[in-house]
Amino acid sequence: MSDPITPAIWFLAIRCGSGADVFTKNLAKGLRNRGLRTEITWLPHRAEYAPWTVAVPKPPEWANIAHINTWLPGRFFPTEIPLVATMHHCVHDRAVRPYKSWAQIIYHCTWVKRVEKNVLQRAIRTVAVSEYTAQRTLETYGIPGITVIHNGIGINGVFQAPLHRKIHRPFRLLYIGNWLSRKGVDLLGPIMQALGPAFELRYTIGKSATSRSYRLPPNTRNLGGPKTTASMVEIYRDADALLLPSRLEGFGLVALEAQACGLPVIATRGSALPEVIEDGVTGILCAQDDVQAFAAAARRLSEDPALCRDMQRAARSRVERYFGSEIMVGRYIEVYHEALRSRSFS
Repeated sequence: MSDPITPAIWFLAIRCGSGADVFTKNLAKGLRNRGLRTEITWLPHRAEYAPWTVAVPKPPEWANIAHINTWLPGRFFPTEIPLVATMHHCVHDRAVRPYKSWAQIIYHCTWVKRVEKNVLQRAIRTVAVSEYTAQRTLETYGIPGITVIHNGIGINGVFQAPLHRKIHRPFRLLYIGNWLSRKGVDLLGPIMQALGPAFELRYTIGKSATSRSYRLPPNTRNLGGPKTTASMVEIYRDADALLLPSRLEGFGLVALEAQACGLPVIATRGSALPEVIEDGVTGILCAQDDVQAFAAAARRLSEDPALCRDMQRAARSRVERYFGSEIMVGRYIEVYHEALRSRSFS
């Protein structure tokens, strides 16, 4: 039997300033750290919606795998090497529809769906970032055999829990993310109103909207716009728990980052979040839109410092066991080997 071919991966990605960009850079870095030849070719954002305006790059001669995300138009597909595709979030999920504008509905139905269908039919292997996303993708496209690889995080890098963490008074909750109704930001004000002055919510303002659209009580504090990774880690480390009343997550990277920094997470029991947060162990999951349940979960952690500390330790430990970037990188390498074997027998 001949030796297996070593994967050499060319990432062809549209730069759109989203979590998919971060995923691509982190995976490429992890593969290079494992000794695999890797390169990213970035396309401008308009390649997504006006692909005919962007020149088609050729894959490097050394590459034997092309890794793409599912919104890449077929114009850019290389024909010389097999495709591996990652599905980050299924926007065709029926649960997403109430949070879309009419323009988004039309764009997703008339353009993105056609693009993704082409990707999923052409890819020799497809990966989803969660079981939830894989199931929604199967329901939408009927594509079987999707591999689930959870996103990973660099547990030996900046994402570290403090050696000693005190419980703040007022108890310090944290919200990180865009201000979208899908993220449940309309619930933050009522939750903090129910909790009162013994609790404080610190929050960042994401790029999609601002908190000015929502009424927030005095026990909230605006931390400003997007931060560097290092400064975001300090914000995580200076809180007591993450508050994430999101109604829908394709994965839940913020919850993973918070747990890597030793924060328990109070989140919605739904979509992909139960895959990232272990209820009663690394956080508390609440029914969607249940303001009183979220407030009760925060009180429970505040009134029981021993429980809070146990969850802080368990959160970090679970990330190390299941969500380290080395685990993610290793599983993608397995997928690349499978793609190369499939190509050799086709």
